[in-house]
Amino acid sequence: MIVVGLTGGIGSGKTTVAKQFEALGIPVYIADEEAKKLMNRSKVIKRKLIALFGEEAYLDNRLNKPFIANIIFNDKSYLQQMNAMVHPRVAAHFKKWSAKQNSPYVIKEVAILFENGGHKLCDYVITVTAPKEVRIQRLLKRDDTTEEKVEAIMKNQWSDDEKVKLSDYVITNTTLEDTINQVKKIHVKILKSIK
Repeated sequence: MIVVGLTGGIGSGKTTVAKQFEALGIPVYIADEEAKKLMNRSKVIKRKLIALFGEEAYLDNRLNKPFIANIIFNDKSYLQQMNAMVHPRVAAHFKKWSAKQNSPYVIKEVAILFENGGHKLCDYVITVTAPKEVRIQRLLKRDDTTEEKVEAIMKNQWSDDEKVKLSDYVITNTTLEDTINQVKKIHVKILKSIK
């Protein structure tokens, strides 16, 4: 199975791009969603996260995201430890999921694809970019957050320039119409490369 990694900084519009590939009939795996499910479902991961962050890691048996986010954005070592617990399980789940797909290729959407070395497991990588101000405005509209929090998240991620250097394709996501056209062109190129 051909695996196409899809990544981009927070607020770049990865979800918008993923939906366009789905509209073309390409299966999309959203790694962050699966990671969240695992952190809420897996007893083993729950135990490990409570050992790492303390009892407050879960509220009413659900992951206490604001509490954990506050810790990991102030100390990257916690983020690395959490990722080391969750990512191998997500990778195993993705392998099973992709084996069941009947498609010329699949999209694996991962926010930190380069940061965790996941790009090495992809046949192609697409990076979604957007101007920083556009990204910040999108996030302020979408999430209950502040500009400072958004900036802190951006600092924890690779810059667009770093990602673009290692990418096979780049989508600049500013207008929906333009993004749809870019997705269609990349889709055709990937299909041609597979034949």
